[in-house]
Amino acid sequence: MSQSTDDAKHHTATKSERLVIGASSLGTVFEWYDFYLYGSLATYLSAHFFSNVNETTAFIFALAAFAAGFAVRPFGALVFGRIGDIVGRKNTFLVTMAIMGLSTFVVGLLPGYEQIGVAAPILLVLMRLLQGLALGGEYGGAATYVAEHAPNDKRGLYTSWIQTTATLGLFLSLIVIMATRTLIPAEHFAKWGWRLPFLASIILLGVSLWIRMQLNESPVFQKMKEEGATSKEPLAESFGRWSNLKLVLIALFGAVAGQAVVWYTGQFYALFFLERMLRVDGLTANVLVAMGLLIGTPFFILFGWLSDKIGRKPIILAGCALAALTYFPLFNALTVAANPALASAQRTAPIVVVANQSECSFQFDPVGRNKFDSQSCDVARAFLSRAGVSYNNEAAEPGALAEVHVGTRIIRAPDVVNLTGDNRAAAIASFQTDARAALDEVGYPVAANEESINKPLVVAILALLVIYVTMVYGPIAALLVELFPTRIRYTSMSLPYHIGNGWFGGFLPTTAFAIVAATGNIYNGLWYPIAIVALTLIVGLFLLPETNKRNIDA
Repeated sequence: MSQSTDDAKHHTATKSERLVIGASSLGTVFEWYDFYLYGSLATYLSAHFFSNVNETTAFIFALAAFAAGFAVRPFGALVFGRIGDIVGRKNTFLVTMAIMGLSTFVVGLLPGYEQIGVAAPILLVLMRLLQGLALGGEYGGAATYVAEHAPNDKRGLYTSWIQTTATLGLFLSLIVIMATRTLIPAEHFAKWGWRLPFLASIILLGVSLWIRMQLNESPVFQKMKEEGATSKEPLAESFGRWSNLKLVLIALFGAVAGQAVVWYTGQFYALFFLERMLRVDGLTANVLVAMGLLIGTPFFILFGWLSDKIGRKPIILAGCALAALTYFPLFNALTVAANPALASAQRTAPIVVVANQSECSFQFDPVGRNKFDSQSCDVARAFLSRAGVSYNNEAAEPGALAEVHVGTRIIRAPDVVNLTGDNRAAAIASFQTDARAALDEVGYPVAANEESINKPLVVAILALLVIYVTMVYGPIAALLVELFPTRIRYTSMSLPYHIGNGWFGGFLPTTAFAIVAATGNIYNGLWYPIAIVALTLIVGLFLLPETNKRNIDA
């Protein structure tokens, strides 16, 4: 055979691989765009669909509905993973894409709580569940499809393009939201403009389906199917045999769980922290996060490529270790950069709630009817929670009225137990006025001052958080694909990935925000990802095998 013929064949193969990577990645970007619109617009959704409860509870409910989509992702992995291992990769992720796009479009049409009552949040959660099921089948299909087209020595590089899609989908959602907010007055965006990014997903759905239709089935799967070697019971083979189940558990606890919490801390919790804790304007926060994503995203490819050279395991565990060691100083630095007045007030005039802790309620009401005004401690902590300021707790004698210490000032909460009607309302209002005046006096801002934000430093911190994400996430697809045999690969890799990212990662914003609400310290939510990362470091270091350059055709 001539050299020119060899070159032609090589050129054709390269074009085919580029089409696979490009089409798979672009389609998955649109699907992540659909999924993450909800997280980017959680504040507006809480106002429309959970308007019957107090503000703190409404936001936690909105985050819980956001997490509901993650909760069902492992079930989507089981359902669609099984179909993908029996029927094929391509047709399976066409179905998941259609489900995702249509359910996202419907969210843009749903009436709010004021129109249809409790049916509104129920329908919203139902759409989130459908999105989660669809995404549970999408990622494993796309990652497996690309990996099965890649040569052994470039699998990390090729699959790293799929790894960029989640971040690019989030970036795209932020861009669309910012463009919409810029074109529509703020009051109109809050009332109905937030629906437009959801409705636009129907266009993206059409484009995505057309792109995916251009692809052929994975050659590895096609060959296996022609030979009659596909699995008849992929669920039983994946999870009913200890040899494979053991790998599933090691993958989950030794890689994916840590990867997941680093991912959601660096990209979602950072946004929530800016908006909710540091009181940065929503549009400004989105712009800053988008810039951090833009800087950090190329590192997915870098670390995917590097994992082909030095291995998957050392890069993933190094990213986990850096996150665990630096999260607290980085988020403290983020406070100083984004809201220096708040940082200064926290340092010079720390707030302490002195109360009998047995009389204090957890500041989250699942029924949505508690005004937290039955005890003096609840009145004090509810005010501080709404004000968005960090405080510490100090024990008091039983029966003592709660006190709020703001620097050198002491504001005593009213004895609401012995007050009723207008007298109780007046006493609470007087306490809130005095407490707000005390906060103002020592410099606690109501919101971050736009002109005082050190935007270059904020972007640098956010970009570093994203780089941690790229370290743990860039090589993860290649590692998971290489751990499992072809006949049950879609099913086996999808479940640990979606338990890790759906449960450990997806519940991170809700869990972290609830910890903050319960303890009063705006940084305490970080203990959750740090604990999970520590678990992954231990399991991964001792049990996770290195998979680089394994032959995955078997």
